Amino acid sequence: MNDNPKRVVVLGSTGSIGTQTLDVCRWRGYRVVGLVAGKNLELLTQQIAEFRPEVVAADPSILPELESRFPGLRTADALEVAAWPAEVVVGAIPGLAGLPGVRAAVQQGRRLALANKESMVAAGPLLWQEAEQSGAEIIPVDSEHSALFQSLLGEPLDDVAELILTASGGPFLREPADLSSVTPQMALQHPRWKMGPKVTIDSSTLFNKGLEVLEAVQLFKVPIEKVKVQIHPQSYVHSMVRFQDGNLKAQLGPTDMRLAIQYALTHPQRPPSPLREAPIPERLEFYPPDTRRFPALALAYEAGRMGGLAPVVLNAADEIAVEAFLQGQIGYLEIPRVLEKVLQQTPAGALTWDNIAYADLEARRWAREYLKVKV
Repeated sequence: MNDNPKRVVVLGSTGSIGTQTLDVCRWRGYRVVGLVAGKNLELLTQQIAEFRPEVVAADPSILPELESRFPGLRTADALEVAAWPAEVVVGAIPGLAGLPGVRAAVQQGRRLALANKESMVAAGPLLWQEAEQSGAEIIPVDSEHSALFQSLLGEPLDDVAELILTASGGPFLREPADLSSVTPQMALQHPRWKMGPKVTIDSSTLFNKGLEVLEAVQLFKVPIEKVKVQIHPQSYVHSMVRFQDGNLKAQLGPTDMRLAIQYALTHPQRPPSPLREAPIPERLEFYPPDTRRFPALALAYEAGRMGGLAPVVLNAADEIAVEAFLQGQIGYLEIPRVLEKVLQQTPAGALTWDNIAYADLEARRWAREYLKVKV
């Protein structure tokens, strides 16, 4: 056990990344001082009982019961918890809803272990400006971006020819031939990863990979033309960097997010983990994605080329479309159609915090209006 354990705040503690972050904190003996969660009362109760955090934020509907179970528990809003004194804040609240907490941590000069890709997609330049002012670090947690971060250490960006993100291809890589019959239950069966419903659906359409392309553009400050995607069903090579001289650097490892989480918490050290003996697959395949089958990926590239508020608009439209699909209101192939329609209405304007909020609200309104016409 550490004599002076690192203090960690987890935003989104009851989600997939949040629970895996707590696994890493157990491995390392870190002190979990703040938790932010939603409505999962029982899981949050277990986390509070085990880690005894100094402060907790949760959905107002469960706060009275939490305070009854833990007399003296200090509760606060999510932004106060995100700014709580700590060495590391893990940003794992999904969607654009995670942006305020991410921003609060950056403003406080924390190390941000970023699992919320939408924050960087929508507000990357603004977050970097605030990080420069506060001295905050931003280290990615997505396995692909963590791999790129590690591969680029010590390498001049001018020498980089391509950043290559790998994608498993999801449940519909080859079958069924006709995707119009896909149901939410089918789309939620990801062959490699256990994630929340929104991310799982996005992975099935490859829109999640599109968000990762846009995130890579902002994280590593490269043109979108330099970010490529390769289908890699084995998911063992998380990403590759191709240099101008032709050399490739690849980051390999098992399909376990806890490796990337641990690296973000411990960088630049690499302490041992229980995953270091994971087997290497016998066969590794790579080939380009079919953007006719997965048009959401192509739309993400289009938004990246448009720049400005287009990534904000596309992300908001996807959140509405995916929710409508999960509720059975629209078919699977309608998701990219919603994205395309809303992206075409992207408003002009500079990327500012106020404009992000405006574009997000407008895109959600346009998406809902389009869906009313269709359903």
